[in-house]
Amino acid sequence: MCPFIVCKNKFIIHLKLLKHMFILAIFAVFIVFLIIRSAGVTVAEGNVAVTTSWGRFERVLYPGYHGLTPFGESIFRQISVQNQSEELSFQAITLDQANVYFKTMLLYTVRDSEEETIKSVAFKFIDQRSFMQAMTRTIESSVRAFVGTQKQAEILSLRSEITQAVKANLDETLAGWGYHLLDLQINEMTFDQVITSSMAQVVASNNLRQAAINEGETMLIKRTKEAEAEGNAIRIAADAEKTAMQLRGQGTALFREEVARGVAHAARDITGAGLDPSFVSFLMWTETMKYIAREGKGNLLLMDASVQNQQQLLQELTSMQMSKGNQSIK
Repeated sequence: MCPFIVCKNKFIIHLKLLKHMFILAIFAVFIVFLIIRSAGVTVAEGNVAVTTSWGRFERVLYPGYHGLTPFGESIFRQISVQNQSEELSFQAITLDQANVYFKTMLLYTVRDSEEETIKSVAFKFIDQRSFMQAMTRTIESSVRAFVGTQKQAEILSLRSEITQAVKANLDETLAGWGYHLLDLQINEMTFDQVITSSMAQVVASNNLRQAAINEGETMLIKRTKEAEAEGNAIRIAADAEKTAMQLRGQGTALFREEVARGVAHAARDITGAGLDPSFVSFLMWTETMKYIAREGKGNLLLMDASVQNQQQLLQELTSMQMSKGNQSIK
């Protein structure tokens, strides 16, 4: 055989061996990668992991990278320890057979990160769906038990009492499952349309009745105050009129005294001058006519201007002044 052909065959054999060795090396690297990958796990922040070994609980892994025992230990479940929320909708029946529809918001979390708590969360329920179903039914049962003892007219005012009753019952139940109830809010409570309409009519009629009562009370207060104000005004006006009449009477009396004193003095002076005393009456009469013409505003006033009347008036004024003079001397 030609040496060239022998060398060529040997080269081909070596090339095939190198190819098989390369394939074996890649396969070995892949196996090592799988072993390394299966021997470690990274737990994200806000989570914990539960591992099992040959079907039995092994340990709890906290956030970070952890090595696993090859060919035995595996991740059974990762559990979030962050706050979780759920919205629930359900129906309850009141004592007087009225349907009430609830919409609630539930906020809960894992009670703590202790091993026993995490084991309860991981192994109590087969999956998260089963847990949510059990929790939802527990809440519905608590709400229905409370609502069933109340009448529909009272339910709307008992929102906080319903919440407290559900929390008291649910907290204990969730604690046994490894969870803690943070908050339960009843966002909406509604009734059937017929009941809602009747309640609206009741509210409207009560509002109208209260408005009528308020209007009547307002009118009564207004009229009472008006009557009190009118009475006070009349009393004040009467007191003022009384005082004014007293002052006018006193002024008139003083005026008459001064007039009488002046007339008597004028009569004495005229008599002492040798004149007829009736001249005083004439002067008074003319002054009166002058005043009437200026202040009368067209009114007609008849006066007795006879000499006899004037003399009689003068005598009366003179005797009045003389009697006052005698009293003052005494």
